[in-house]
Amino acid sequence: MKHVSIYTDGACSGNPGSGGWGALIIYDSIEKELSGHEDSTTNNRMELMSAIMALEKLKEPCLVELYSDSKYLIDGITKWINRWEKNNWLSTDKKPVKNQDLWTRLRETSKRHTISWHWVEGHSGYEFNERVDKLARSLCKASSD
Repeated sequence: MKHVSIYTDGACSGNPGSGGWGALIIYDSIEKELSGHEDSTTNNRMELMSAIMALEKLKEPCLVELYSDSKYLIDGITKWINRWEKNNWLSTDKKPVKNQDLWTRLRETSKRHTISWHWVEGHSGYEFNERVDKLARSLCKASSD
């Protein structure tokens, strides 16, 4: 099984507002950048989209080390999602879970892979995190011009 590193980030100009996401997939010495934007979205949706799009890009099951500075993404997929599913997508305060469509999509695409989810501190000088942050921010600004 291939071992792949993925770095993800999302950004939004206004929340909601114009959003962008960026991802970097690294396999051996090969690097592939992915990115996209939405005109009206939220920061959390862009964080989720960055991970979804990167994982969906993988053509075969992989061992994945996925890095994000989003506690929402990392805690959601590693701590909260099982409880949400068990409670019919209701949060602990009995309200519908936000972004259920993307959480469901992330859960499904994750099943193909063996993933270790890692939180990294944002804006801390970590090269690959800074790179995807810049990519995401440039697209959220570009889509609002």
